[in-house]
Amino acid sequence: MSKVKSAYFCQNCGYESVKWVGQCPSCNQWNTFVEEVIQKETAKNGNSWKNYGDDKKTAKTISLNEIISSEEKRILTPDAELNRVLGGGVVPGSIVLVAGEPGIGKSTLFLQNGLWLKDYIVLYISGEESQQQIKMRADRLKLKNENFYLLTETSMQVIFQEIKKLKPHLVIVDSIQTLHTSFIDSSPGSISQIRECASEFQRFAKETNTPVFLIGHITKDGNIAGPKILEHMVDTVLQFEGDRHYAYRILRTLKNRFGSTAELGIYEMGDMGMRGVINPSEILITQKEDQLSGIAIAATIEGMRPLLIEVQALVTQSVYGTPQRTVSGFDLRRLQLLLAVLEKRGGFHFGVKDVFLNIAGGLKVEDPSIDLAVLSALLSSYEDVAVPHQVCFAGEVGLSGEIRAVNRTEQRIAEAEKLGFEKIIISRYSQKGMSKAKFNIEVIPMGRVEEVYKYLFQ
Repeated sequence: MSKVKSAYFCQNCGYESVKWVGQCPSCNQWNTFVEEVIQKETAKNGNSWKNYGDDKKTAKTISLNEIISSEEKRILTPDAELNRVLGGGVVPGSIVLVAGEPGIGKSTLFLQNGLWLKDYIVLYISGEESQQQIKMRADRLKLKNENFYLLTETSMQVIFQEIKKLKPHLVIVDSIQTLHTSFIDSSPGSISQIRECASEFQRFAKETNTPVFLIGHITKDGNIAGPKILEHMVDTVLQFEGDRHYAYRILRTLKNRFGSTAELGIYEMGDMGMRGVINPSEILITQKEDQLSGIAIAATIEGMRPLLIEVQALVTQSVYGTPQRTVSGFDLRRLQLLLAVLEKRGGFHFGVKDVFLNIAGGLKVEDPSIDLAVLSALLSSYEDVAVPHQVCFAGEVGLSGEIRAVNRTEQRIAEAEKLGFEKIIISRYSQKGMSKAKFNIEVIPMGRVEEVYKYLFQ
């Protein structure tokens, strides 16, 4: 009788060790190693996905010049936002990992996309919900598809037996953390089980040219659950973000071997499921009649998409010894940097003020061009004077108080003009090679923070 083989795995990064160690050599985390049995029985017949097709590929060495480059034919879904974040549609043979918080709408989004693809055989594998639960959700979405098949199973061996019978064109797995293979004797969701199950789906996708979507969980820290190698194994990683108290969800591309890694899709959660938002700028700007202080509009770029978002700031007198700095959707260290610039270059005493900053709509923005709008919103709340509602901003602020140029300024200006803004304040250094004549919006170039303050509040 063969000896049962076990190893120690880091629960943070998936590093494997033959013995227990206190600190992981890979991620430097302490007390993260757990023993797992990694061999229960030998796989006599090889992997469970073998013998799927009649034609078997043989690997051989080939010169790069002999390979004929051709554009990959993609499966276009009726969901324009999903096509956008995938780089133009679903690539045959690709494996996509989608992660997000519980209840954010991952299952709903991919259930409705599977039901929309009426010309393709779609297999939806669920290890979390019963058939009745999924049927109730499909009835709520009011969608039907004769080529949509459902399998509620967690054993990899059973799953691939059903795949061999059905031969689907698309496989959706909800979720990878619930699956297990009998070749490894550890509980579902463990490092070794997730790695082995994902590895089998990866080999299946590549050899059969079948696209696979893996829906995954996230940890309490917001990271994708499982070993870090899971993100390396897949072709595309999508992060589903958003506050469940808001109606809007964001599908962000973190990794994509077939397209841009900075794309963004915006959805609205409704009674009929997820609806793609065609013009997100309109929903991210509050429609208000009265002009209020502390509000400024920023012209940002997310991926290839220009967005106009609303920045809200509140500056009040501090009642405690240490002033508060609270942000939502913005980097706290970046806010402290901008406050230091205003203190040093403008003479504003934010050191005795509480500062609260919010990006409307639950968005998280990393584009540096939002700096100028944040700074204007802070000054507006500080002076208690409203920024004119027809003005928007696009510029990065440097430590010396200069307004730095940002990329793709013309796209930002065109988006502001489309939404009816009359003026946009940009960096003086963004004008190189730009023609103002083709815009009906007034473009105001400025070089220093002091100029912006004088223009808006004096």
